[in-house]
Amino acid sequence: MQDRGRVTAVLGPTNTGKTHYAIERMLAHRTGVIGLPLRLLAREVYDRIVKARGPSVVALVTGEERIVPERVQYWVATTEAMPEIGADFVAIDEIQLCADPERGHVFTDRLLNMRGLHETLLLGSDTMRPAIAALVPGVQFQRRERFSTLSWAGSKKLSRMPARSAIVGFSVDDVYAMAELIRRQKGGCAVVMGALSPRTRNAQVAMYQAGEVDYLVATDAIGMGLNLDIRHVAFSATHKFDGRRVRPLFPHELGQIAGRAGRHTEPGTFGVTGEARVLEDGLVEAIENHRFQPISRLVWRNAALEFGTVDRLVKSLESASGHEWLSRGREADDLHALKALGEMPEIRDRVQGGRDVRLLWDVCRVPDFRGISPTEHTGLLARIFGFLQEGAIPSDWLERAVRRIDRTHGDIDALSKRLAYIRTWTYVAQRSGWVQDESHWRGETRAVEDRLSDALHAALTQRFVDRRTSVLLRRLKQKESLVAEVNDKGDVTVEGEFAGRLEGFRFRPDQTATADEAKMLNRASYEALKPEFHLRADRFYNAPDTELDFTEQGGLMWGNSAVGKLVRGADALHPGIQVFVDEDAGPEIAEKVQRRLQHFIDRKVAALFEPLLALQRDEALVGLARGFAFRLVEAFGVLPREGVAAEVKELDQESRGLLRKHGVRFGQFTIFMPALLKPAPTRLRLVLWSLAAGLDEFPESPPPGLVTIPHIPEVPDGYYTLSGYRPAGERAIRIDMLERLADLVRTQDTRSGFEANPDMLSITGMTLEQFAGLMQGLGYAAERGERAKVKAAEPPAPQPAPEGEASDAPMTEEESVLAAETRAKWEAEQAEKRRAEAEAAGETDEVPAEGEAAPEMEVFYTFRWAPKPRGNRRPQGEGQGQGRRGPRREGAAQEGRAEGGKPGREAREREGGREGGKPRDGGKPRGKGGPKKGGKPQQVPKTFSSRPEKKADPDSPFAVLAALKDKK
Repeated sequence: MQDRGRVTAVLGPTNTGKTHYAIERMLAHRTGVIGLPLRLLAREVYDRIVKARGPSVVALVTGEERIVPERVQYWVATTEAMPEIGADFVAIDEIQLCADPERGHVFTDRLLNMRGLHETLLLGSDTMRPAIAALVPGVQFQRRERFSTLSWAGSKKLSRMPARSAIVGFSVDDVYAMAELIRRQKGGCAVVMGALSPRTRNAQVAMYQAGEVDYLVATDAIGMGLNLDIRHVAFSATHKFDGRRVRPLFPHELGQIAGRAGRHTEPGTFGVTGEARVLEDGLVEAIENHRFQPISRLVWRNAALEFGTVDRLVKSLESASGHEWLSRGREADDLHALKALGEMPEIRDRVQGGRDVRLLWDVCRVPDFRGISPTEHTGLLARIFGFLQEGAIPSDWLERAVRRIDRTHGDIDALSKRLAYIRTWTYVAQRSGWVQDESHWRGETRAVEDRLSDALHAALTQRFVDRRTSVLLRRLKQKESLVAEVNDKGDVTVEGEFAGRLEGFRFRPDQTATADEAKMLNRASYEALKPEFHLRADRFYNAPDTELDFTEQGGLMWGNSAVGKLVRGADALHPGIQVFVDEDAGPEIAEKVQRRLQHFIDRKVAALFEPLLALQRDEALVGLARGFAFRLVEAFGVLPREGVAAEVKELDQESRGLLRKHGVRFGQFTIFMPALLKPAPTRLRLVLWSLAAGLDEFPESPPPGLVTIPHIPEVPDGYYTLSGYRPAGERAIRIDMLERLADLVRTQDTRSGFEANPDMLSITGMTLEQFAGLMQGLGYAAERGERAKVKAAEPPAPQPAPEGEASDAPMTEEESVLAAETRAKWEAEQAEKRRAEAEAAGETDEVPAEGEAAPEMEVFYTFRWAPKPRGNRRPQGEGQGQGRRGPRREGAAQEGRAEGGKPGREAREREGGREGGKPRDGGKPRGKGGPKKGGKPQQVPKTFSSRPEKKADPDSPFAVLAALKDKK
């Protein structure tokens, strides 16, 4: 047992275990009180003593928390809340705070007046030795040396800050800015500030101590009480705002903070970062050796207060000590609030005696946790004082105030403000007799503070900690193998943390990560993804072609993932491959992917362009036929006839026959292979053409099944041709349907004019107005007219077949042509008849009788061949006398029957083989049935037939049609 009233000052630098020594000494006594500078540290010491002795004998008393069991033996309190009881042991930690301008008077009062019955310990810096010796008689001194060395490390950038570092700032904005930078570069940090609640600070400190983050960004709050595993302390500034002015840090303050580096026997370092200036050599030496100028003045305030009136109380608080070591500090917040309330008439009138003055003083000591403004704080205190004079703060009023604060959503600033507000009500609820149902409100305010503290910790962690990066870096630092997983969607998780997405053979880091974070994620993820790349490459190489596809922009897809793109190759039908494989996946993976994609596209070209490739390989094609085949292969199987008219004219029938065996069709407007007009070959043809042309953006193929599509002037006509369409006016028509339309038009009289029949409109899928625009685009003049609508008579039905003959026998090719001509002639006669009737009706100017309905009118168009003039130049036709006879669109004037005239060579071949007369190229000029020079297309005499003479069977159903034909 220690001698009664023994006072010992245990002084020395930080990291000496003074607090731990005080706990051991207190537990050696039956009762004890220990005062600590921070609520956070008080809670830590309380938990340690509870663990040693149990909760039934340990009390915790702070301004905002009060846990007092019935059989209390040991009191753990903040210095301001230390109970004035007779205890065997008393300890006051961080006694050097006697010189603090704000709180110093409280510590000085405890230094002078708090004593243990048996032992008193004063713990703090060695700078307090002269002051303690002068003010405390009979004090004994113990110096405790630092367990480890502390050395200067100079200036370091934040990006080069070593792990387990604490970066110290002196404003909230600086702390947040540095924390954000640490998160981007290092994966995250913990944040510790004096404004945080103990619960929030404990959670942040626990996260740092557990190694979830390797960095701590803090204010000078870490300078006292926090025992952390810190190896390096970096000052981002050496000045701070102390509530009144911005001043440089005192050497002993720098030493107090820097001393947190080094844990137990492990050495620590300190330095500066950012814009902080390098410390002077003398100051560095003082911090390393903990040798600072002794404190020469302590902040004091009179504790013998007079409560007769407000003025007497103020006077007693401002009285001087009369001692050379004790001086008045600056005006504290509670004294400022007392003066402000004392000047308010409504308060002065209500203060009638010493009891009211004492109550007013207790109210003024409520800390200004909110920090809005002195005026706002004074108004709140006046409201509280009014309630207390009437008995207690009403529960309904307090409930409304607490309910406004009890919201856990919002950002860090909003949560911090609410936390400061609830601390006011937590403090008020701890005062005895201030609220109704004290136990309820103490529990309620604590619960709200805990919820807000947890929400603030979560918000700080979410903003300043990238858990996945910190986990990856920690595992890499420990040189452990990382486990990566890829789900069906391609999401990559490394050690359970989302790292990005694997698209094909390229890793895409999470887009929310910054550039620095992405760099670290790549480093960690690629190390873990190496086996996954090999497994995926094997699976891709063995995948069927049905899982692969190409896009209209030349991309190569595996499912929904882009794995490469087509590039220009040796020739148009053999494109090259550029793979999308990350460099870190390795050349072996890239080569494997490229081989598989090359096999795919080669097989795709071979399947979709099989007729074209067979034409290219056919060795039976020689001479002009082989040259023409080469031209067709170059054009991907679709050639506008106008560009190859001369070559087509030079082909003999044998050459044409060889080409037709490969599916080549010699149309009036286009030479093409119908099999290559299907949607799949068209889509690939446009891609290959775009590659060969070196286009930056590839045109897309039209939707399948459309007969016509809009004609956009800005789009090159070559695109329409390769898409299988020919522009005509405002629309472009599919070339195979255009050839069918040309076959129908060929049977019409284009000199006198003809109307569109239902078959023409059906082929094009157009209205009459749209069809007129199409025909104008093809070189026809369209004359619009109106007439009375007359119900058309039914065409003569063919006679039934004689008995014994099958009525459903198919027509021969000659019979079908005759039937088409007969129907066209009959329709022309009907049209002429309707026109005559309309003219007759117009001449009489008869007005419909009253009660009779006006005749229904219909719009019709008359189409005549009207090619654009070509000046005096005569086109080179097949034979003489061609002039501007018929439509020579795309070199096809001789391919089919000229409008209203005789079929050309191609039509004659389709209708029955070679001509019955002399070859057309025999050099003989045509007879008078040919077109006149410079004139319109002429009707070719009937003697020039496109097929051999054939007597119609009188019993045939076509006999009637033939008779109608001869009547003209």
